Amino acid sequence: MSLGMKRSTPKLGQWFRGAALSLLTLGVLASCSPADPEPESSGTLPLTKLITAEQYSNSLAYIFGSGIDTQVQFAPVARNEGLLANSLATAGVSVGQVQTIQSVASSVARQVMNVENRNHLVACRPEAIDGADETCAADFISKIGRLLFRRALTDNEIATFVEQASVSAQELDGEELDGDKLDGFYAGLEVVLEGLLLHPEVLFIVETAEQDPNNPEQLRLDAYSLASRLSFFLWNASPDDELLAAAESGELQSPGGVERAVDRMLESPRLVEGMRAFFDDMLVFNEFKTLAKDATIYPEFTSVTAQDAREQTLRTIIDHTLNKDQDYRDLFTSRSTFMSPALAIIYGVPAQPGWAPYTFAEDSPRAGLLTQVSFLALTSHPGRSSVTLRGMALRERLLCQTVPEPPPGIDFSVVSNPDAHYPTQRQRVAAHLETPSCAGCHRITDPIGLSLEQFDGAGGYRLTENGATIDATGGLDGFEFDGAIGLGEALSQNPELPRCLVQRVYSYATGGPPEIEARAALDYFNEEFAADGYKLRNLLRTIALSKSFTLIQQSADEEERLLATNSSQ
Repeated sequence: MSLGMKRSTPKLGQWFRGAALSLLTLGVLASCSPADPEPESSGTLPLTKLITAEQYSNSLAYIFGSGIDTQVQFAPVARNEGLLANSLATAGVSVGQVQTIQSVASSVARQVMNVENRNHLVACRPEAIDGADETCAADFISKIGRLLFRRALTDNEIATFVEQASVSAQELDGEELDGDKLDGFYAGLEVVLEGLLLHPEVLFIVETAEQDPNNPEQLRLDAYSLASRLSFFLWNASPDDELLAAAESGELQSPGGVERAVDRMLESPRLVEGMRAFFDDMLVFNEFKTLAKDATIYPEFTSVTAQDAREQTLRTIIDHTLNKDQDYRDLFTSRSTFMSPALAIIYGVPAQPGWAPYTFAEDSPRAGLLTQVSFLALTSHPGRSSVTLRGMALRERLLCQTVPEPPPGIDFSVVSNPDAHYPTQRQRVAAHLETPSCAGCHRITDPIGLSLEQFDGAGGYRLTENGATIDATGGLDGFEFDGAIGLGEALSQNPELPRCLVQRVYSYATGGPPEIEARAALDYFNEEFAADGYKLRNLLRTIALSKSFTLIQQSADEEERLLATNSSQ
């Protein structure tokens, strides 16, 4: 098996797989119904969406501890309205992906039940390890199942899983696996745990609606669904024991219950992991997995450089927005960041061991995220910079604007071939502006990208290209400036920058692009964001406590059902 585990014998391996998959067939996705300045809202649609590989791993790390290896990769999904998270409601699981997840589930179950881990991961002790113990099995299954399913298991579910554990314990006790004899009780639990890890309610986040007691004609997320939506939003993982307990007891939906839960979650160190996941998605950092540079042109740019570039930006964002609680807009003008030895080579600064805080000098050409290697390298070609890609990325990722695809049949040879008659990118891309079918889009992208031309395709600083001095003047929505510093200042003052963040955070929180009905709510979030000084933590709290976050839209069928119910009362 993968993940450092020994391979089981074919016979026993097939038995484990078959038993676990038989449990998988038992799972049926739960059904779901379709004094405040905040405007009225009908809420969002309830979702059934695939959990991400990172959320799956984070959840298992919380349940079993970081010592359990939970590496898993799910099939990629298409980006929708700027976020991969927006596509998870339409994502499925292929046969090949089930096999991959099954391999991980098998590995995790094996690790949990091995001699080194089971004494502290299985809280109870069986009367004997060579056979079934229904009491201890029920204790383990109910506790672990509750955390995995994000709700309490029913008595019937527990009884079914306990029966499977008992049967497996009797059949497997004394069997040899990798030269060791199996202990029946733990072998039985291993089979059941593998099945739980493959269960649809673990792999899919299923939101369920209920009638709002304060407004019988309105639906809201039920307590467990609300707990999950909060946790996946803020922590990028399933709810912890305390949040589930609040959902079970009714505390979460009692007066002030959501506020208390959200405030606790915002103060938790786990918020860092949640916001790293959000910005990683928003900034399209998944592309680092395939980022490569021409080694003959940029020999200093390695896979370590790419990895550190991603980490530098995420560290910078988290430190600025959460640790220091500063204005989000200042991320694009601040000279404070972090530096690693691999990045120091690109930036041309002294290297120190490991990661260390670093501040660029006042006369440095670098300030803000746009001058970091992550943005500059991701928006370039393998062997050269790209004016258009950089301008497009800023428009789409940071201002939530859509740049149309180029028309078919466009000749890119002038731009891609650094001809001696056109030594600089400014001269080469000018050809686009002479082509009517291209000019419309390039007028909104190229003036941005041209102001970043003093940075090459790997993010290194330069003053000339092919012996010619680079003209780094540019413009953004009516503001003209010279160089990347000016661009960062113009961007930080652009009203669409914070509006875009609000839209992205709301989409990420609710699992899909905002509908037209959400416009009033978005306006409210923007007003609150500005009033609070553009602080990220306050924005997260405002959205998590909003009606738009907790209320659920009704389908036509649901409206008729509620009307019939109310009229009969």
